[in-house]
Amino acid sequence: MGSPLRQQRRGKGSPNYRANSHHGSGDVENKNAETTGTVVDLQHNSLRTAPVAVIEFEDGEKRNILAPENIEVGQEIEIGVSAEIKEGNTMPLGEIPEGVPIYNIELQPNDGGKLVRSSGTYAFVVTHEQDGVRIRLPSKDFKKLSTKCRATIGKVAAGGRKEKPFVKAGNKHHAMKAKGKPYPTVSAVSMNAVDHPFGGSAKPGQPKTVSEHASPGSKVGNIGAKRSGKKKND
Repeated sequence: MGSPLRQQRRGKGSPNYRANSHHGSGDVENKNAETTGTVVDLQHNSLRTAPVAVIEFEDGEKRNILAPENIEVGQEIEIGVSAEIKEGNTMPLGEIPEGVPIYNIELQPNDGGKLVRSSGTYAFVVTHEQDGVRIRLPSKDFKKLSTKCRATIGKVAAGGRKEKPFVKAGNKHHAMKAKGKPYPTVSAVSMNAVDHPFGGSAKPGQPKTVSEHASPGSKVGNIGAKRSGKKKND
């Protein structure tokens, strides 16, 4: 009997495939209120690619937000329609001028922010339309959202993170381990026959397209694909 497949071990959720959530500093999301706050601390979060800013609001509540570039302790931020166009401030997309860099964008009004949250990334407003606002994402795709969806002005901090090389495989291993993504990984055909259905040869040795109703031990390759390969020109 062969060993459990990689996707089987990941699906089981063993500690080797689970991020250490206790290393994090809590949720990072916008506050659903018209308010102002002060940056009281900047923290590293091993579960995120960007630093986190701790904000103390007028009502005494402390909350984490994704830190923008050039933010500093003691700086004041605003949340709401009347907020100034300034790095770190959060306001509805309908109030943000075209061409201004934004991040931590909401998909639905008051959901806390879902899009553009990785270090160094930003989007910007392209056009204001009658039924929404069209933005350009870092992937160069365009997306239309409600004018009531909020976004934070600026770019996510730690933009040069990818410029520093890992140098050693061990450094990459520990970086990926913190996120529950073991490194390195090898291709299926490089494994032994007992470790994967494609193992034991330089080629899979069997069709890569399998039924979506196949057993978990053979569910590898193109699962439930309607077709595969290049299309023939008629």
